[in-house]
Amino acid sequence: MTDGIRSAIEGAGAYLAEHPDEARYTDSLATARVDDGLRIQVVGPNGETLATDMPAAVGGSGSAPSPGWFLRAAVAACVTSLAVMRAAQLGMDGFTCEVEVDSESDDRGILGLDASVPGGPLSMRIGFRMTGRAASSSPRSPIGRSNTARFPTPCGGPSR
Repeated sequence: MTDGIRSAIEGAGAYLAEHPDEARYTDSLATARVDDGLRIQVVGPNGETLATDMPAAVGGSGSAPSPGWFLRAAVAACVTSLAVMRAAQLGMDGFTCEVEVDSESDDRGILGLDASVPGGPLSMRIGFRMTGRAASSSPRSPIGRSNTARFPTPCGGPSR
């Protein structure tokens, strides 16, 4: 699997080196609509779907994960994907990776009780557990640090 990932990345890199104007693009649209109360349905252009709901304590029914949980889950999945891609580029064998993402929030913001408090995460932490053997010819690169530095967090900058 690592060879296939590395080969795909090399191919994409070579193509973009020849066509740098195609490297930057607008990501696919996610459209959210109210389903019922605080239950929200999100759809993508290719039939992707996602449902969220808020907990009963704030008027939802808790029928699906909260949007905040999906935000953290998306960051965890993105950072893990980047780590796997970097490990493949370095030729690492037996690479495994687990990424944990948590955040700190203040409910006064989400409930609109204090205009100085944002209605979302105040901070986000990304934790890694990784194993793998580097190929002898690969440069030693801190995969975790490399990925968090390259990943734009929803809080507006690299998470540390």
